[in-house]
Amino acid sequence: MHKNVTYSLVIPFMNEEEVLPMLMDRLEGFMADLDGPAEVMFIDDGSRDNSAALVAERARQDARFKMIRLSRNFGHQIAVTAGLNEANGDAVIIMDADLQDPPEVAHDLIAKWHEGYEIVHAQRRRREGETLFKKVTANLFYRGLARLSSVDIPRDVGDFRLVDARVVRAIRAMPERDRFLRGMFAWVGFRQCLVQFDRPERQAGETKYPLKKMLKLAMDGVIGFSDAPLRLALWLGALVSLGAMLYGAYIFSMALFTDRFVDGWASTVVILSFLSGMNLLISGVIGLFVGRIHNEAKQRPLYFVSESIGLNEVVRLPDQRRLFQTHNALAG
Repeated sequence: MHKNVTYSLVIPFMNEEEVLPMLMDRLEGFMADLDGPAEVMFIDDGSRDNSAALVAERARQDARFKMIRLSRNFGHQIAVTAGLNEANGDAVIIMDADLQDPPEVAHDLIAKWHEGYEIVHAQRRRREGETLFKKVTANLFYRGLARLSSVDIPRDVGDFRLVDARVVRAIRAMPERDRFLRGMFAWVGFRQCLVQFDRPERQAGETKYPLKKMLKLAMDGVIGFSDAPLRLALWLGALVSLGAMLYGAYIFSMALFTDRFVDGWASTVVILSFLSGMNLLISGVIGLFVGRIHNEAKQRPLYFVSESIGLNEVVRLPDQRRLFQTHNALAG
């Protein structure tokens, strides 16, 4: 069974010259133990150091290593998408380049794939070398997203996973721009399971996911897979309107049935300030969703490729009309 299987490893990177030599050495040992031929698809997401040169040198020595250089930094999720568009394997393994996703764990993912699972998520059991702030915020994000999302997104799971070629074709048929792949893989369905592992600390270099990028990824996840912010804005607006009506009724009754004088300046300023702030908040929430619609309507390509090594032809982005036709065919 699976004698002629091909594995593809999709690895995005940016400014990882300190860790890439160690990663490529471990990948060679990992591929030597596989039960079929493999390829490693490196995606350079706008590196400014010597990372691309290191991968290019290894690719010229070993045909199993391939590289796609994007024309600029398009972001981690887009870089992974570029690798998925070029992956040829029957099973595709996505991992980060910092060795916090140990290649050896992929053997456990492959074992589950042999059992018939089409998506195998690597779930973090422990997170070594990370600050308490990072662990707490990550825990809050995954649990909050699980409550808000319309699909069951696995907790404590990053982008480290194995997906079957059928799943890759389904993801290619999803042309959205603001991509949250963790939610997209959960949304497509198929047979899924989890494999737990202890995530080691970074081997070298610095993280490429600072707080700003983490917040953007969290926002992509919430907006892309939940309408809870819109529903919250609706109920918040209704609650504020009800409060304003009750306060208006109170003022009217005081003027009608008593001789007490209601000072109006301070209360009016406070109420108007509160309502104005609430209006801006609700408009901002709606604006986020409208902005996503505007971004999708522009129909720009997800990325551009400036150079490739080891690929005969680089498909920069599948034709959008064909994507929608494929999506409709899958839906039908």
